[in-house]
Amino acid sequence: MMAKKEVSAFSMSLASNRGDVSSRVSMFQTKAEGHTKKQELDPFSGKYQGTSQVYSKSDPRYGKPPEGSKTEFRGKQAGNHVSGEIIQLCQIIADVGEPCSDGYIRISFGEMFQLYTKISNKLVGMLLRGRKQGLLEFQGEMLFQRRDDDVLITLLKMPSEIQEINLQYQQFN
Repeated sequence: MMAKKEVSAFSMSLASNRGDVSSRVSMFQTKAEGHTKKQELDPFSGKYQGTSQVYSKSDPRYGKPPEGSKTEFRGKQAGNHVSGEIIQLCQIIADVGEPCSDGYIRISFGEMFQLYTKISNKLVGMLLRGRKQGLLEFQGEMLFQRRDDDVLITLLKMPSEIQEINLQYQQFN
């Protein structure tokens, strides 16, 4: 009688292991099929079928990487890095610039160029990005060293306001 109980317990444990193995095989198979489908949509893979998804320009996914992808993660990370550099630039303008009677802080491009090139070589790009975001204002399309040294850069928002906006943006994304 004892041997019969041991055999039935052994066969029960084998059955549960088979169920566990079959669920793992099924999970692996699902992942493999998903990977194969991604490879068929990737023009850089050897399995590309030429059937990439085409979105209309009104689709919110148009021009954006797939949600949850590494590309989306890297893009958000880069955006946060650039936002941090813009905040740093605005902080430097607030610290070094001259307050004016209208409540804004201004600094000349020549002075800013001398200060900021020790920190980063992307001053003009950061200024353009800051203007696009409504944080800075200056005359002209592009600023060039020496030619535009006298152009005034105006800080429209204080760094504390900008950091608050940036934190809200990071929480939203």
